[in-house]
Amino acid sequence: MKKLIPVLLILLAACKQKDYNADLLIKNAVVYTVDSKFSTADAFVVSAGKIIAVGKADTLEEKYKAREVIDAGGKSVYPGFIDAHAHFYEYGLGLQEASLTKTKSWKEVLDSVSAYGQRNPEGWIVGAGWDQNKWTTKQFPDKAQLDSLFPARPVILSRIDGHAIIVNQAALNIAGVKPGQTIAGGKIETINGKLTGIMIDNAQGIVTRKIPPPTDQITQSAFLDAQTNCFAVGLTTVDDCGLPYTMVNTIEQLQHKGALKMRMYVMLSDNQENFEYLFKRGVYKTPGLDVRAFKVYADGALGSRGACLLQPYDDQKNWKGFLLSSQKHFEEVATKLAAKGFQMCTHAIGDSANRVMLKIYAAALKGKNDRRWRIEHSQIISPEDMKYFGDYNIIPSVQPTHATSDMYWAGTRLGAKRLKTAYAYKQLLEQNGWMPLGTDFPVENINPMYTFYAAVERKDLKGYPEGGFQMENALSRQQALQGMTIWAAKANFEEKEKGSIEPGKYADFVILDSDIMKIKGADLPNVKVLKTFINGEKVYEKK
Repeated sequence: MKKLIPVLLILLAACKQKDYNADLLIKNAVVYTVDSKFSTADAFVVSAGKIIAVGKADTLEEKYKAREVIDAGGKSVYPGFIDAHAHFYEYGLGLQEASLTKTKSWKEVLDSVSAYGQRNPEGWIVGAGWDQNKWTTKQFPDKAQLDSLFPARPVILSRIDGHAIIVNQAALNIAGVKPGQTIAGGKIETINGKLTGIMIDNAQGIVTRKIPPPTDQITQSAFLDAQTNCFAVGLTTVDDCGLPYTMVNTIEQLQHKGALKMRMYVMLSDNQENFEYLFKRGVYKTPGLDVRAFKVYADGALGSRGACLLQPYDDQKNWKGFLLSSQKHFEEVATKLAAKGFQMCTHAIGDSANRVMLKIYAAALKGKNDRRWRIEHSQIISPEDMKYFGDYNIIPSVQPTHATSDMYWAGTRLGAKRLKTAYAYKQLLEQNGWMPLGTDFPVENINPMYTFYAAVERKDLKGYPEGGFQMENALSRQQALQGMTIWAAKANFEEKEKGSIEPGKYADFVILDSDIMKIKGADLPNVKVLKTFINGEKVYEKK
């Protein structure tokens, strides 16, 4: 009899185990499903990493017995947030380097770099995040003080938008840069026959190519540190815009061993090696990784006056910016991507760059289509060009915090008339009836709540301006949430697997401490993520 007791216990345990038919039940929640009806529910069930039922808690509890039950305490639940335009790996690398995003003057930049150099006494000093538009002078700095601080050690500091750098003489010497040197699609600033250290757009590569590549450990730390921070703000998918094909294998390995759980939509950079790699391999898709797109740069940034405009800058006469490659190059890329069936995603800021790319897209797409080719930023659009988005189903991929970051000085660059046609998100949305939203981090903050707030309130974090910036182009809260979830998924051809809380989709969701669909607009930036889930697994919980 004694021998039978352990056997009976095992059998009882097995029977009990079979009673479970789900892994997780979320109940007592306000669930914004973001389905086609934008319906709400109070509960849903997860099994094997996917949502299997959504509805009323009492009904679901009758049908399902879950291994874990989470009472949300009346909190709101949303699909996991998707950042449709980011630089995830670059952001992670920045966490390993000198951070300059909070600096408010050139002196503060120098102080930060000096402190970083003391903590890290060997190798290149690499930093990012300075923005002269936040300074009193609002002019590009020169390298003189950097040369004094670091006469022999190379220093490279990227502007916040990634479209300009300042380097010291040691770095210029390594790269062999000379006064008066020129490069297509870029600018090497020389004043009175002397290099200032400022290099814009394509010129940056002359120096950046000389920086030793990061070690495997730094690369892994970059991905995992970025992931930690992104989970804390509710991101479950990021579009990483512009990686080399070699990084695909790194991401695969980190995801395979379970270290990298963030879902990634990767756009490869515009170069021949990347084209050959993906043309040979074809669209590559796993639950955590999607590689089917190419990131192309038409022009630079407005802040560094590299955006290509139809008419001269208001604050720099006889200067219109420039395209980063020839129109012929863009046409060739569009033709081969159309023929091979890949997605083209082009950075375009200025109205001239947007016009060039919209016309090239139109010629390649030949009318209505479902290619979902994207114009990243779509920042300044001439009114007569707006129709191209709708006529050719071109997707504007926009970042609402760009509007609230640039609004202080964008009018100085553009003048009042052009400014009215810039950051026109409502008009852009109307072209196709949907539009993905992102941040462009690390250019902007990673927090999707700032995206939501900027989209609907069009104000900075201090509540300026009182009435909002060009409010005729504000989005509704529903549109903003859709842009951060289902529409972002659709821009990635992933709307059938994520972007809403519906049966059959991945159990990627977030629980917030406040209901962003109902609270006061001023309170939106302060909303915190309580928990983040991917595949029904909790990957973040607020402490």
